[in-house]
Amino acid sequence: MDVKTGEFMSYFRLIHLFVLSALAIAGGCGNGDSNPAPRSRDLAISVDAVIVRPQSLQDNIYSTGTLLANEEVELRSETSGRITGVFFEEGKKVKKGDLLLKINDRDLQAQLKRKQLEEDFAADDEYRKRALYDKQAISQQEFDQVHKTLNMIKAERELIESQIAKTEIQAPFDGTIGLRYISEGSYITPGTLAATMQNINPIKVEFSVPEKYASKLTSNSKITIQTGDYQDKYNGVVYAVEAKVDPGTRTLKARATVPNPSAKLIPGLFCKVEIMLEYIPDALMIPAEAVIPELNSEKVFVCRNGQAYSVPVTVGIRTDRNVQITDGLNPNDTLIVTGLLQLTDGKKVQAKISRTE
Repeated sequence: MDVKTGEFMSYFRLIHLFVLSALAIAGGCGNGDSNPAPRSRDLAISVDAVIVRPQSLQDNIYSTGTLLANEEVELRSETSGRITGVFFEEGKKVKKGDLLLKINDRDLQAQLKRKQLEEDFAADDEYRKRALYDKQAISQQEFDQVHKTLNMIKAERELIESQIAKTEIQAPFDGTIGLRYISEGSYITPGTLAATMQNINPIKVEFSVPEKYASKLTSNSKITIQTGDYQDKYNGVVYAVEAKVDPGTRTLKARATVPNPSAKLIPGLFCKVEIMLEYIPDALMIPAEAVIPELNSEKVFVCRNGQAYSVPVTVGIRTDRNVQITDGLNPNDTLIVTGLLQLTDGKKVQAKISRTE
């Protein structure tokens, strides 16, 4: 046997020994057990799950606004003249009808007194002529002339009284006087600002919301506001909504009233506004991470009889952690929230169940 033939036989023996060794090792790993290893799809996956329960839900949005006085007016005179009396103090509260300022009206008072005397005389003359007319001692024309004269004097007296009323400034509503810009003895004209007056209880809040919320914002929507860096919150109610959307900003303007008995809220302040658009007492809320987005829809996995099943759902309101399910789930369903990437329909699962918050 030549050298090449001997090398070939040695190589063949090595291969034969290697194959026998491999078979022996494979037989040893079985440990004498003839049952095959379980397939991975038959193994149950441990997952966390929650029981879906109805709960209350507030659909809130956030905006910014400005505080406005409930009522506000600039106190100005309707006529010109010398101020003879200032009857208010700066920063003090006044009642509706209180006399705040008086302008000299001596000439008008004299005219009024004269006109009252003329009216008395004309009334007596009309009384006498009526008695004569009833006895047919005077004509209809004579009586009508006297009656006409009396009415003209009354009208002139009422005109003077209205002119006197213009020499007074009275409080148009209950409120607080601001700073004073006039003094007793100074000359005032209709263009002169005497002071400002405001009613700030309740106080108004003006704010805007994006146009997509226009259908949900109503005159009874509830709001909560915060001003500046203060943590205090104040509750209010929307009382009016603009009739149209602003085409420039694509927003809808609204106003609300907030009780302000302590007068801590001041007109002109910037505020943060939280608006409750909708209240749902029995919403089905689930963790946002349980929702699996698809091309044109969304789905979740539920656990039934130890197996996972996908369910298409319709999502409603979203919060920072949860989403509302409006269709697809029912109360008391067992919703799987972890291990979603490993799940398929019919997959066996071992669910650790807790209740939704």
